[in-house]
Amino acid sequence: MNAPSTDTSPRPAGPASRFRGATAVVGVGNTPMYRRGTAPVGERGLCVAAVVEACRQAGLDPRDVDGFVSYGSDRNAGPRMMAALGSRELRWSSMVWEGGGGGIAAAVGMAASAIIAGQAETIAFVRGLAERDGGRLRDDVSKGHFSLQYLVNGIQSPAQICALRTQRLLAEGVPRSTMYAVAAASYHHARTNPRAFGRHVEFDNDLYEQSRWVSEPLHLFDCSRENDGAIALIITSAERAADLVARPAYVLAAPHGAAARWGGEVEESGEPYWSAGFESVARRLWAESGYGPDDVDVVQVYENFTGPAVASLIDHGFCTLETAAKVLTFDNLITPTGSLPINTAGGNLAEGFVHGMAGAAEAVRQIIGGSPNPVPGAELSLLAGGPGAPLVSSALFGSAATL
Repeated sequence: MNAPSTDTSPRPAGPASRFRGATAVVGVGNTPMYRRGTAPVGERGLCVAAVVEACRQAGLDPRDVDGFVSYGSDRNAGPRMMAALGSRELRWSSMVWEGGGGGIAAAVGMAASAIIAGQAETIAFVRGLAERDGGRLRDDVSKGHFSLQYLVNGIQSPAQICALRTQRLLAEGVPRSTMYAVAAASYHHARTNPRAFGRHVEFDNDLYEQSRWVSEPLHLFDCSRENDGAIALIITSAERAADLVARPAYVLAAPHGAAARWGGEVEESGEPYWSAGFESVARRLWAESGYGPDDVDVVQVYENFTGPAVASLIDHGFCTLETAAKVLTFDNLITPTGSLPINTAGGNLAEGFVHGMAGAAEAVRQIIGGSPNPVPGAELSLLAGGPGAPLVSSALFGSAATL
């Protein structure tokens, strides 16, 4: 949560570990963000385009990709992607179980682990959505993502669950102003992002407060978009990364999991009820990376809805229930002047929503370059996965100075 700085002196090294800094992201690729249901090709075509672009940025032949990872029930499995790309060999193909968007950073950790173990050399982390193929909003969310405890009680959308938890967060004393600040920062950053679907929205408090209710206390502008598109990251060993690009984004930590009393039946047992479920994952993130929340320069926090995003920032230690109102303000959440810039490309709310994957791309771009709103002197960039899921994950990316 450092103030923006141009200081390039090395950060203090954390504890030695086999995982920390052993792998790096060397390329980012993404298709345009299409209005839901309007992509000119299906999910496979979108994913292939994203991987090819990420490889081009990394200076790699797409046929050299020998592994694939994803999350959130993506249908573009490694063998299918291998055939589409003409890969010379498939050595790794896996997906994070459960968690929906909560598994986004877990996929980074999965790729890094496979590379460290020698099971693959170059892994594409890719996620794509096309409503005409998957029917995500027609079927997946209401039928596949929710257990019977939700459905029998009339809860059929993520908005309803997140509204319940957000109501408890507000009851704990965290003001609605924090939710507005998250939304306002996202739309502010989107205005300078040519890829952002919401870049033309003239966002202010009146628009926010007068927008319709989706599920009280969530207004329309508390809710993420739903887009067609695909995004890919190319992950390889640190040694190979140094020969490929001038400034890799090293993977310092990428834990995932669930604390006791969370897991699959979170609505009955997850405590505290206002939490986004990151307490144990955040503790491991800081321990494994050797850094803490005060060291982080920029955060991409998954905001399917603003309330859980606020809870996620609290869970990670950027503020407490008592200090949230002071820390989570619009001025503090924007670059280049704020001390905790978030969602610097617009986030799920304003850039576009491909199951949170745009946040992963922006977390990396803050280190390797290419962000529409680069944070001055950024060396440590945090990605926080989907909040409140049965499984959650976070990843910390760093420059060479952080190793």
